[in-house]
Amino acid sequence: MPPSMSALSGRLLAALASLILSGPSIAEESPAAGLPLEEQVQVCGACHGPDGNASQPGTPSLAGQPALAITNQLIYFRERLRQSEVMTPMARGLSDGEIQALAAYYEDQVLEAPDEDADAELMSQGQDLAKQHRCSSCHRSDFSGHEQMPRLANQREDYLTHAMQAYRERSRGGPDTTMIEVMRDISDDEIQALAHYLAHWEK
Repeated sequence: MPPSMSALSGRLLAALASLILSGPSIAEESPAAGLPLEEQVQVCGACHGPDGNASQPGTPSLAGQPALAITNQLIYFRERLRQSEVMTPMARGLSDGEIQALAAYYEDQVLEAPDEDADAELMSQGQDLAKQHRCSSCHRSDFSGHEQMPRLANQREDYLTHAMQAYRERSRGGPDTTMIEVMRDISDDEIQALAHYLAHWEK
């Protein structure tokens, strides 16, 4: 018989904790590798939420992301083209087919807008900055993303802030250097405004 939901979740959380403590140089394979998709989603859900809407600070929501964007990032982590204490070991051992199935699952999930009210001044400043930096030229006019370009609309504000700072400081890693050039001279205050605007974006 399959394990109960609580027992499975406990085992997955323990495996995740072990991976974080051991680090990517020791862990050889993700605890999700080889599991059915439903159980793989539970592994990912420990951080990213069961439906891809992350509630954990600093963790990106995966719901509504273009499948190719997720696929590329998981392959970067798996092949160590992008390093992360959590995601590099979590992607190790996942097959291309498993990665594509996870990406398709999250693309079909609905991304929830933030609960808190938007700040009018930050929204106006962020809108101007998005136009100035031509964010829509890659991420679409509704910031929904396209192919390998990630969705920005309604993404967690703290994650957007961290990601943009990492691009500016050249600490994010990965083969795509486009955003490094975009974020080169942007200030922390401008990043805050952009992140707030994108997180609270509405049609």
